[in-house]
Formats: sequence, C-alpha cells, structure tokens
Amino acid sequence: MIQFQNVSFSYDSAQSVVENLSFTIGKGETVGLIGANGAGKSTIMKLLLGLIQGQGEITVDGLPLNKQNIPAIRQKIGFVLQDSDNQMFMPTVYEDMIFGPRNYGLSKEETERRVDDVLNRLGLSELKHRYNHKISGGEKRMAAIATILAMEPEMILMDEPSTALDPVNRRTVINTIRQLPQTKLIASHDLDMILDTCQRVILLSHGNIVADGDAEAILRDKALLEANRMELPFCLQGYPH
Repeated sequence: MIQFQNVSFSYDSAQSVVENLSFTIGKGETVGLIGANGAGKSTIMKLLLGLIQGQGEITVDGLPLNKQNIPAIRQKIGFVLQDSDNQMFMPTVYEDMIFGPRNYGLSKEETERRVDDVLNRLGLSELKHRYNHKISGGEKRMAAIATILAMEPEMILMDEPSTALDPVNRRTVINTIRQLPQTKLIASHDLDMILDTCQRVILLSHGNIVADGDAEAILRDKALLEANRMELPFCLQGYPH
C-alpha cells in the first residue's frame, strides 16, 4: 500500500530531515513510527500526503506520488493531525464529520449512517451536535478521530493520536485502532499505545531508519531505545499500563 524508495528531504541544504529512506507497508498492516523529537516522523507523514516534496520515489496503492495523482491519493488516506484545532474547522462536530463524505459525493443517507455508526462505536453520540469551541481538548481529539473514520479511507495516518486523552478515551482509541481493518501508520511517543496496537515498528533517528521489525522485540530492547533517546514503555518498566 505504501512504498518509499530512497526518499530524502531537507528544509535547507545544510541537513536532511530524512535521508535515503526505503520501506514498504503492506495492505492491512499497522505500523508504529517512533523516534525522538526531530527524528523525521511528521516529515514522513507530510511527504505521504504530498504536502512537501523530496527526492526519491513514493508510491501509494500503486500510484506514484506526483501532482497528477495527489487528489486520488488523498482520497485514499485519512490523516489524524496532532493538533485537533487544525483539523476541526466547522462549527459543530456533526458538520465536521459530514464535510469529507459529502464532498466526496456520498449521499446524505449514507453519510448519516457513517456518522452515527462511528459516534456509537466511539461512545461519542452526545457530541454529535456540540459546538467545537465548547468541548474539551480530549473530546475534540476524539471527535477529530471520528471525522476521519467517517470517511472510511483505505489508509489511516495518525500523528500522536493519544495526546490529551484521559485514560478511558485513550483505551477507547486503542481498542478502535485494533479493530480497524485499514492500513495504519501511527507516529507516537506513547510507546505503550504503540505496543498495544502495532505489530511492526519503524524506529527513526536523525532521518534514518535504525530498526524495522517486530514491535515487541524492538520495544523491549532497552539498549536500542536508550541509544536513540527513548525509554522502554512504562508497562515494561514495571509501572502500571
């Protein structure tokens, strides 16, 4: 579904943010993208969406990422932003949720079905007609995830999906991610959440892939994580999960 071949990107000529990256994510995989601040996680997300352009080749579901294919590729991808305020731009949760499906040509009836189904699944039905500026940060985070699920994309990118969530909503998001059939790429510092949701992990450092493989094996490797400015997940340190 997603393929990077020798992809590099730099904001200036002095230093590459990502350098000569090559990896493939298959259909239905859930992959965690981890690394310290500045490792290149968000840059990879932006490259996938065509928000920035680098060198090398990126392919999404068989389509080369270029200006001609960007509209079709973006229809395949749902992106949960790190900052929900940048994602929720309509007055109410309901209006945000119907915006994408209706603009992609879905009927009013199908859109309503999707909205109600997603809200029920996430336990958010009471937010349907709430104003975005009157809900809490955690509620807005959950609503932002709901807007993407209502679009039923083939692939989902998530940038720090557990940020600002209380324990109950965090567990709801984890359970939801587990049940979603789509291909998922999740960038996060919440390694416990990555351990709970991902079968595979790509560890980045200074724009390079340091490790790519079984999530539990990488997340249990204390020496590897510490060498890349990270720590073991709390659950593996003996702290409550």
